[in-house]
Amino acid sequence: MRTAVIIVAAGRGSRMGGEVPKQWQGLAGKPVLAHTLAAFAGMQLLLVVHPDDRARAEALGVPFVTGGATRDASVRAGLEALEGTGVEAVLIHDGARPLVSRALIGRLVAALEHHAGAAPALAVTDALWRGAAGLVAGTQDRAGLYRAQTPQAFRFPAILAAHRAHPGGALDDVEVARDAGLDVAIVEGEETNLKLTFPGDFARAEAILKGREMDVRLGNGYDVHAFCEGDHVWLCGVKVPHARGLLGHSDADVGMHALTDAIYGALAEGDIGRHFPPSDPQWKGAASHIFLAHAIGLARSRGYELGNCDVTLVCERPKIGPHALEMQAELARIMGVGADRVSVKATTSERLGFTGREEGIAALATATLVRA
Repeated sequence: MRTAVIIVAAGRGSRMGGEVPKQWQGLAGKPVLAHTLAAFAGMQLLLVVHPDDRARAEALGVPFVTGGATRDASVRAGLEALEGTGVEAVLIHDGARPLVSRALIGRLVAALEHHAGAAPALAVTDALWRGAAGLVAGTQDRAGLYRAQTPQAFRFPAILAAHRAHPGGALDDVEVARDAGLDVAIVEGEETNLKLTFPGDFARAEAILKGREMDVRLGNGYDVHAFCEGDHVWLCGVKVPHARGLLGHSDADVGMHALTDAIYGALAEGDIGRHFPPSDPQWKGAASHIFLAHAIGLARSRGYELGNCDVTLVCERPKIGPHALEMQAELARIMGVGADRVSVKATTSERLGFTGREEGIAALATATLVRA
């Protein structure tokens, strides 16, 4: 289903205090909303803001609309703005929840395959009291009680119709959906998906973000191309003169293919063939920088940057040494990183095997991705 995300950020956050609303306050060097938007990187986003915050919203570089006097009025403004865009499902999320994970987003989208709505929640485990005048006035059975979270996910036509029919004043979108007779599935929430409400919540959020800084992924790639007739080979983006060419559906850049697969591998996204099938004629003779640019772009959409990469070319000829620095620079350019993060080197197979017999070239690559 084509899915959009509405980030609701039109509130004033009076309980938090401060000179600006909480969603615009700094968290780990960036506005809270910048973290929230990054959690949904790669998805269709729509921000709903207060009219006074238009200039701040423009600086974030995502589409936005102005909201209403209440939360449900703001949500409806976002839904109305998405009508007619082809959206089939929508996630509605509080801008002050900057720590939502991709795993939680995935669970919600999956739940919409079988339900009109889905929302994350955590079962209440603490004892519950009722209070009056600062004293315990009674207890409350916690069986069947949950702490609601966002994002809350819905099939788009159903939740738009539900908001249009609702009189207003709902606490959240689940209430709107249920008043319209929609079933809403409960999916497992996350303790780290906290809503910034009080000043102390910022310290908790910063600690969680610091823990996530150690999210490191490693991928490996391997590729082989046979020699064929020709007068040059493409290796790591550099045209190298040679008595033969390399056979392949694209330009047969064996080094760049191995590196691209290493990045896909680090993301658990398969290989080049999954994203650019050789059965598709549009990729016949394609330049391999298209594949590498897609892979690094996908990594960034998931919140990762390249830590470093290492490519090893295995061949007797052509000699790689005279071209290694140019290859290093070209790979760095394509990926938008410093050349000091890219290694290109070569070895022979001591005349053993198909590379030793000069029947083709092999390449191995390793890539490290670090959550930005």
